[in-house]
Amino acid sequence: MSSASTGTGNSSRSSDSTGIGDSPDRVDGVPKVTGAALYVDDLPAPDAWHGATLRSEIPHGRFVALERDPDFDWSDVVVVTASDIGGRNTVALLIEDQPALVPVGGTIMHREEALALVAAPTRARARAALKALRVTTEALPAVTTLDAAFAADVKLHGSDNVLKQLEIHRDDADIEAVLAGCAHVIDSTYETGAQEQMYIEPQGVLAEWRGDTCRVVGSLQCPYYVHKALVILLGLPEDQVVVTQAVTGGGFGGKEEYPSMIAGHAALLAKAAKRPVKLIYDRAEDIAATTKRHPSRVRHRLGLDTNGQLVAADIDVALDGGAYVTLSPVVLSRAILHASGPYRIPHVRIVGRAMATNTPPHGAFRGFGAPQTTFAYERQMQKAARLLGVDAFALRRQNMLRVGDSTATGQVLSESVGSQEVLDRLEDALAQAAPPVPARLGSLRSPVRRGRGLAFYFHGSGFTGSGEERLAGRVSVACLASGDFEVRSSSTDIGQGMLTIFTQIAAQALDVPASRIKLSEPSTERVPDSGPTVASRTCMIVGKLVERACTALAQRLRDFATESSLDASDLSVLAAQHVAQRGELSETCEHESPPGVQWSDETYTGAAYPVFGWAACLVDVAVDEDTHEVTVERCLHAVDVGRAIHRRIVEGQIEGGTLQALGWALLESVPYEDGRVLNPSMTDCIIPTSADAPDMETLLVEVPYAHGPHGAKGVGEIPMDGPAAAVAGALEDALGIAADELPLLPEVLEHLLADAPLDEAPA
Repeated sequence: MSSASTGTGNSSRSSDSTGIGDSPDRVDGVPKVTGAALYVDDLPAPDAWHGATLRSEIPHGRFVALERDPDFDWSDVVVVTASDIGGRNTVALLIEDQPALVPVGGTIMHREEALALVAAPTRARARAALKALRVTTEALPAVTTLDAAFAADVKLHGSDNVLKQLEIHRDDADIEAVLAGCAHVIDSTYETGAQEQMYIEPQGVLAEWRGDTCRVVGSLQCPYYVHKALVILLGLPEDQVVVTQAVTGGGFGGKEEYPSMIAGHAALLAKAAKRPVKLIYDRAEDIAATTKRHPSRVRHRLGLDTNGQLVAADIDVALDGGAYVTLSPVVLSRAILHASGPYRIPHVRIVGRAMATNTPPHGAFRGFGAPQTTFAYERQMQKAARLLGVDAFALRRQNMLRVGDSTATGQVLSESVGSQEVLDRLEDALAQAAPPVPARLGSLRSPVRRGRGLAFYFHGSGFTGSGEERLAGRVSVACLASGDFEVRSSSTDIGQGMLTIFTQIAAQALDVPASRIKLSEPSTERVPDSGPTVASRTCMIVGKLVERACTALAQRLRDFATESSLDASDLSVLAAQHVAQRGELSETCEHESPPGVQWSDETYTGAAYPVFGWAACLVDVAVDEDTHEVTVERCLHAVDVGRAIHRRIVEGQIEGGTLQALGWALLESVPYEDGRVLNPSMTDCIIPTSADAPDMETLLVEVPYAHGPHGAKGVGEIPMDGPAAAVAGALEDALGIAADELPLLPEVLEHLLADAPLDEAPA
């Protein structure tokens, strides 16, 4: 795997470096590689019991009764049911529709739904206790597909099973009439499946009660999400709930909302057991029960004139939300806001619906709805280029958004539009690159077909619309007696390098060595609510708050030096002097939206995001004609990141997201049968490993954003959005098939090829 970037390159400096754009050692690197870092299940808790969850085995039905086996020894086991909940029986998020535990007499909405909890001195005893519980249920007809949800013969949510519907309309013209007048109309339907986050560390929390205060330490992304949910579930004042993030082994969105569920369960068990309780999922339970990427179906009708200019797009987006609302409305929102792509299209109609089914709820996953609709619009552009017989780069250049253009919601793009730059950079790299090393496919080295695919796309950085204003995220920075500075933020490091990047930003703003910067433990009793660690917002939004707070604190220290006739050349010395003479000095900053950013939630018009990232990806694939095994031989990925604060971390984010997207395209199948995941193990739920990584060249493009720290904008999600479409385009190029579904497993290719022989022209 190779890497190249713009600017000064990949210089690595010591951890005391403050250079923006350099690659100092990661703050958390040594403890993680040496094993000193303590994950949840490593935390010392010698008197802790172990929790386990009793789950439904039917997708839809009534919970009739729960009984204990009288022959089992229950003396060292606690059992918790819905009747033991002190507050409201809900996992609070957008709406309160999901119970923490289904009560006896209540409705079971999916397999794996929690019916009761147990805790015992060992995991083995807890699991034995689960087997000694007898559940009686009454099955009801289940809805397990999008087609069944739309039919609404069984009603799970309202009269039509629609969890949320959103629409975007650009121009008041009759879209049907406009399409009828187009020289070309490409009408296709695209389907994508669920995707498992497969973070290294499964879900887990440790809960305990100290007097009337509940304290939870967990593997999680958003401490304040969990805090809010626990306050409601337990019926406690806010100051009697403390949530702290432990060292966390990955999230990818899967630890955004689900930790509220497992934290609530652990807290209930700890209260009943009167001792700490660890609730740690094994991999099978984690895959079976937790949220995944929403399966999708997108019908996309694209109209063009005779010159290849885009005229109209009519797009219908359907997401399988699963049994409860969770985050489906906001995933749907981002899906439709990206559905027309980074293109000028005068006439647009987009209708999006998230549907209820009797499967475990789907939720946040890197990209958050954008990969599903990006796949559709870039497949359409691939087909358009073939239909018109024009170069794929040229068609995109002809239609791409530039500074001064407006999106489907009417947002005028005024700055940091890297559309031209990423395509230029990709074409330049392609012209200079040596041909990929041919892949060795199949033990018999069968005949091979090769193809090339391109994808061009954008991704909104930060929360949608007025989300950041509602969040009003805050960061504090304080002087310590040691002369160090403590950054207090609820943003969490889940492997993406937040600790290191915040350290760089703070050290640069304070003009002190990086060793003088300390980051407070992300605990709700110690740090303000900076907003969740999601939506490609941590560096751009929260990092800017860190920069502002540090800059303001530096000025206050200089003012103190002037007042006290002190030397202001070293702020570390000044900080220690201030604490000694006057006590702690701190500065808190709250998010302020850039001027002129306006959004209407009612009409879905205006500035959907403060700024967009831009990217272009090209892949070369080889396909074994006998086995249909696909190998990605090369992947070039150009991404406009605004400014790379830490070059190596940014490149790592792009490479990791790219490989995750390639896995979604070719390997990662999560099949359901009667509402149950069929492959809940790492043996069968396949993800790519380093052995599957192609020759990968990461091309950093920097078109700065004025309101990001040093020009930076979000990068965590955008590399997930486009590579799958590039792979599908490459397979179409190689095999002459319409590769319109994901994942493109060998058996899927076999099926498609049965309808389109190898020598047939592409659809």
